[in-house]
Amino acid sequence: MRKVTVWLGALCFAMVPTIAQTPAQRQYQYAFQNPNLSIEERVTNIVSLLTPEEKVDVLGANYYLGGRNGPGPSLARLGIRGYNQVEGLHGLARGKSPTGIPTTTFIQSIGLGETWDPAIVQKAAAEEGYEARWLNQTQRYSRGGAASLVIRAPNADLGRDIRWGRTEECYGEDAFLNGTLASGFVRGLQGDNPKYWQTAALVKHFLANSNENGRMRTSSDFDERLLREYYAAPFRMAVEAGATSYMAAYNAMNGIPMTAQPILKDITIKDWGVNGIITTDAGALDGMVRGHKYFPDLPTAAAGAVKVGINQFLDGIYKDAITQALQKNLIAMPEIEEVMRGSFRVMIKLGLLDPPEMVPYTKIKDGPAPWTRDENKLLARQVTQEAIVLLKNQNGLLPLDKSKLKSIAVVGQRSNDVAWDWYSGAFPYAITPLDGIKNKVGPGVKVNCALNNDNNAAVEAAKASDVAIVVIGNHPTCDAGWGKCDALSDGKESIDRRSIDLQPAQDQLIKDVFKANPRTIVVIKSSFPFTINWAQENVPAIVHMAHNSQEEGNALADVLFGDYNPAGRLVQTWVKSIDDLPPMMDYNIRNNRTYMYFKGQPLYPFGYGLSYTTFAYSDLRTSASRLAKDGQVTVSVNVRNTGKRDGQEVVQLYVKHMGSKVERPIEELKGFERVALKAGETKTVRIALKAKDLAYWDAQTKQWVVEDEKVNLMVGASSAGVKLQQTINVGS
Repeated sequence: MRKVTVWLGALCFAMVPTIAQTPAQRQYQYAFQNPNLSIEERVTNIVSLLTPEEKVDVLGANYYLGGRNGPGPSLARLGIRGYNQVEGLHGLARGKSPTGIPTTTFIQSIGLGETWDPAIVQKAAAEEGYEARWLNQTQRYSRGGAASLVIRAPNADLGRDIRWGRTEECYGEDAFLNGTLASGFVRGLQGDNPKYWQTAALVKHFLANSNENGRMRTSSDFDERLLREYYAAPFRMAVEAGATSYMAAYNAMNGIPMTAQPILKDITIKDWGVNGIITTDAGALDGMVRGHKYFPDLPTAAAGAVKVGINQFLDGIYKDAITQALQKNLIAMPEIEEVMRGSFRVMIKLGLLDPPEMVPYTKIKDGPAPWTRDENKLLARQVTQEAIVLLKNQNGLLPLDKSKLKSIAVVGQRSNDVAWDWYSGAFPYAITPLDGIKNKVGPGVKVNCALNNDNNAAVEAAKASDVAIVVIGNHPTCDAGWGKCDALSDGKESIDRRSIDLQPAQDQLIKDVFKANPRTIVVIKSSFPFTINWAQENVPAIVHMAHNSQEEGNALADVLFGDYNPAGRLVQTWVKSIDDLPPMMDYNIRNNRTYMYFKGQPLYPFGYGLSYTTFAYSDLRTSASRLAKDGQVTVSVNVRNTGKRDGQEVVQLYVKHMGSKVERPIEELKGFERVALKAGETKTVRIALKAKDLAYWDAQTKQWVVEDEKVNLMVGASSAGVKLQQTINVGS
């Protein structure tokens, strides 16, 4: 190599061609900059470099929602770039249209649940994480400062009551199903690189928050077994899938606000190994004082939160509260230093402190905007197709044959919208049900519309058409501001439902249209179940789908016209009357709640959904006649498509304990598989059953117990559609 010496006045510079250095060759000003050190060594170094004021500062959660930004864990003097928390339950939320940044928008979480397909949920989440990286690294979209790479998702809460206003945000009422899908979402967001995450999953809301009315002051009360076996189970499964961060819920549990609940430390940190971000929800710090009245003042509340593991506060008031708590010796600096380590662990896993060339996800910056790509549009459409549930199909009215139709009526309040929800991003485009149907039938079929909620116009459209499609349901935000919701049967964040019947005008619309045209199809586009007893008894075809997919209309049309054979399954029990539900605040699900303990006759059972084809089950068997307490068996069953159409079946495995010492569910989901079968095809479906998944929590010994007993294995198409059964011996 030739060295060139250049004289500039009295100064001499030796100019050597630049050669890229490896991390091992670099010289670092601070030890935390060295990616060859362990995460704990790097975090220890960061903590040692901070002033007391900075240590308090990094307890602030940096967040992005509608343009708001908090302080966050950025430390400019050390060159540390922090991160934003950003919403992402079913697509990255970066503001509402038309001012927000568009991102690929999938169907709501309750719809993701109805796919019963953890693989497609993981794929959607992976795209969301990809878009977060792309936006962060694309100059025209990056907002400078902190990176929006901590995504508040998935929601592992359980929809134990269909009156809950935020039902749309969860995957359903079953702990195993929710945990399986939440795990898929975590894996999708974080990626499969062994060293770095694509984005960080921040699971919410820990725990047992499924009432909106009074959520800042109410307590969810239940015993330790339900805590371990039901309410905490989906969160534990998400942690086992790789999540290290979560948000504490507003409510109290057994009288103690979750933001200061000892189980945060005793279960999630000590038992599960959570070591990332544990954040409050917005307003929760003040809520512990003014709502729950658990602490006398903010400094005491802030100290109580830190003592159980909270390391990020989603409110600016925390800073004065923590400072005063230190001054009053309510908390010591070493306690703050211990919890704050989690924020930096996440930062390191995201690669924010490492040279960009080391982090594989930093290469995500070239090419067109992801949401403009055809593959993204197709993925959004596929996810939505998989989420659609066929509830009734009398006399084969569906699928429709457009070659035999001259006219179609499309009517109803939800027929020409894709309703935005508070945790949605900005749609890159939105296909309404009306759009999708028009796209499907083309100019050769006349589409008669009645979109102004005028029943008379809807009836006239139905009379003038070969078939009538009525699209009704709730609006995710009640089409109103915070705390406002006129329809008794609608709900959202801050408001629980006061009724589970359809709005009277919608119910009447169905009756009027059906009277005008018996070939009526009802599409319920909703965030939660409704009591639709009259429609079930009278209308020939009923479909359910959730809100908010950009491909909503196309996917619905694909199902209605048979280009896609529906295989979505319900994730909550649809009851016949509100009288079938226990009191809202009864969190003891053993009191006739969820399919596991409900003793009545549901309108539609958990796991229910129809197809345009039929399936037969045969030859149920297990890989062993006995299941060891530390082992697993494979449950196998043959499933045959006995119809004339290709289709998908969701094979569900339920268990019933035959001799348990404690009260167990009537039945309990322990495995499922969504399988595609061509007409006439037979496949063997294999589902693993682990003994540990049959354990109960012994509150006396504080451990899981697998009993010596007989367990009945039940395989079928829903919780009420068992096809085959077999008993297996568990234990010695």
